[in-house]
Amino acid sequence: MRGRTPSQAADPTAVLAAYVTFYDQRGGGIETSLKGDKQGLGLTKRHKKRFEAQYMLVLLGSLVHNVVVWARRWLSCPQIQHDGILRMVRDVFHVSGLLGFDAFGSVVEIVLNQEACLARSFIRPLQALLAPLHVVVNLGET
Repeated sequence: MRGRTPSQAADPTAVLAAYVTFYDQRGGGIETSLKGDKQGLGLTKRHKKRFEAQYMLVLLGSLVHNVVVWARRWLSCPQIQHDGILRMVRDVFHVSGLLGFDAFGSVVEIVLNQEACLARSFIRPLQALLAPLHVVVNLGET
């Protein structure tokens, strides 16, 4: 370390004081994010006896978290850009609708409930996202 003697750099009291100072200045974003995941994704209890099952649940929880974050980016509407996991799952993913299929079982149409408050907000981004897949997205009565 420049400008310090080796005894100053190794002083445990100074190191502890620095840790406490930095800990107190943190924003708490990680704790808030973990709380949102646990509540929004239902990850509060994972009682599996086998290590492999426990590990699989952790991996699935990570996948779900990433899909929700990606969906928030894909939908890119101002109403949901700053929403957490809980609001995304509770409000956005619970918009009702109907799916239309072709003869091969592929989705060709999505009809979102026009009465849902958020459906109008993210219909345009959803149309743009699914247009390359030739999936029609519109509002209607469901």
